[in-house]
Amino acid sequence: MARWLVKEEPDHYAYADLARDGKAEWNGVHNALALRHLKSMRPGDELLYYHTGDERAVVGLAKVGGTPRPDPDDDRGSWTVVVRPVRPLASAVSLATLKADPALAGFDLVRIGRLSVMPVSDAQWAKILSYESGGDAPVQSRAAARRPKRRSATARKRGST
Repeated sequence: MARWLVKEEPDHYAYADLARDGKAEWNGVHNALALRHLKSMRPGDELLYYHTGDERAVVGLAKVGGTPRPDPDDDRGSWTVVVRPVRPLASAVSLATLKADPALAGFDLVRIGRLSVMPVSDAQWAKILSYESGGDAPVQSRAAARRPKRRSATARKRGST
């Protein structure tokens, strides 16, 4: 079983929307590396659900609910996979917390911020979930706290199936 992180704008399709819908087609991915990761997903794989934009935090757990397949509604060659909610995190784990942890310096979310689908190692998964209860969080530098937030241009609407 593999583990992944998927990203979405919360005002576009928040984790709460996924929990309400019970499942959704994860689609609209066009970055070649993100598509390669999406195509590698298998039913039962675990997912970290990450809110982008102003929130920038891991907010929930989900799982892959089907085998990836070509997206029949996208003529650009995208793929789609069913995603099912597992549970929201007890407390969100911010990007600032993840960036401040030297153990996560090699994590793609820290290194390649624009990637919308990425693998998560067992060690990274355990470290991220260790912050869920709010304990053990590294101290963020003042410079990092003052950095302006960037807003992503657009997000894709997730349609439930």
